[in-house]
Amino acid sequence: MNVDRHPMWESLGIDLKRNDEFLGMLGDVYPEVYLSQPNRPKGMAYFDGVTFDIHGAPIQEMLDEKEKTNAQIVGTFCIYVPDEVILALGGIPVGLCGGSSYSFPDADKTLPRNICPLIRSYVGFKVGKLSPFFESCDFLVGETTCDAKKKTWEIFDVLDEAHPMYVMELPQRKGALDRQLWREEITNFIKKMEDASGRKLTAHALKEGIRRVNNKRKALRRLYNTRKSVPSPISGKDALLISQLAFYDQIDRFTEKVNNLCEELESRVESGLGVVDRDMPRLFLSGTPQVIPNWKIHHIVETSGGVVVGEETCTGIRYFNDLVDESPDTVEELIDALTDRYLSINCSCFTPNEERIDQVIEWAKEYRADGIIYYVLQFCHAYNVEYVKVERALKEAGIPVLKIESDYGDEDTGQIKTRIEAFMEQISQ
Repeated sequence: MNVDRHPMWESLGIDLKRNDEFLGMLGDVYPEVYLSQPNRPKGMAYFDGVTFDIHGAPIQEMLDEKEKTNAQIVGTFCIYVPDEVILALGGIPVGLCGGSSYSFPDADKTLPRNICPLIRSYVGFKVGKLSPFFESCDFLVGETTCDAKKKTWEIFDVLDEAHPMYVMELPQRKGALDRQLWREEITNFIKKMEDASGRKLTAHALKEGIRRVNNKRKALRRLYNTRKSVPSPISGKDALLISQLAFYDQIDRFTEKVNNLCEELESRVESGLGVVDRDMPRLFLSGTPQVIPNWKIHHIVETSGGVVVGEETCTGIRYFNDLVDESPDTVEELIDALTDRYLSINCSCFTPNEERIDQVIEWAKEYRADGIIYYVLQFCHAYNVEYVKVERALKEAGIPVLKIESDYGDEDTGQIKTRIEAFMEQISQ
């Protein structure tokens, strides 16, 4: 059933004309990229529905919950922000990163153009009043994973004085002092959430928050485990879409729908049914995150005779790979568990970063990849520079790799397609 969302968007101060234009563009692209795929799992219908109403139902659901329970809607930009704490204190976490170039002209009025397209995109959505997710939030939580982000949070304070940024300082190393700093940052964030919500954190509530997020992670792990099969029972595009929607959809329903889909996929694996032929090149993607609607690399691969079988990214395995220990019974012990889990994420912001390089190799083998695409968003210096060491390690491990540096535009699609096709031909010989 179609629902007119314009009254809700208008109440949030959204630029209605441009919002309609953006959603119209998304509606034009989505059928070509997703609905045209042959032999799609039936369980993808739910995720198609969420995507088609991405600026509608998820927003209305959050606003209804806020009116009913006085929940704080907390906008986040990074997987280091602990959703468990937000949920434990009655809040609603929602991701705010941008994956579209549509908002670039708005961002360019404030930021330099030679900045990471992910940042450029979400700043544009903020300043252009193009995102009901932004306008629904009670406050935003940033983190210090890169210099561009750190300075962007200062700009946000200027753009929206009524909703100042809360910033968590992420250490750049993983020693004892760094762990102590990160634990204090989580403790301070708990205090921020307690002040915002008017609640006091209890061990019971925190354990429940941990349980819910762990269940979502387990469902995504289950989904990705099916991709290790040959042939893959689901396309890389569909798996990517699901992991992207994990940042927007209601957590418990999302978990249920992913598990339902996994039952279908596991049945496919058991019967040997795949979405591609067994001998198609299997590519594993490593590098920067791919935020909805950034499906460019996967679409090129999977319309050129290959399949993407996994992603070592913040919108891929890094997001859900590690669970938080649920066994402790006190708040302090649970904070320790949160500290250890989140500090185990191997982002390129850390130095040294041998763990991430080892993980790329381990996962590429685990997912039976024939080769790796190392994907870097333009001006993302940390991942770009780290490629030197990743490439060397992959060469020593005998794993072919192709580096792709791009933004959200389509201008380089033809060139990337040619390079990927040549790479797949090379690894198929």
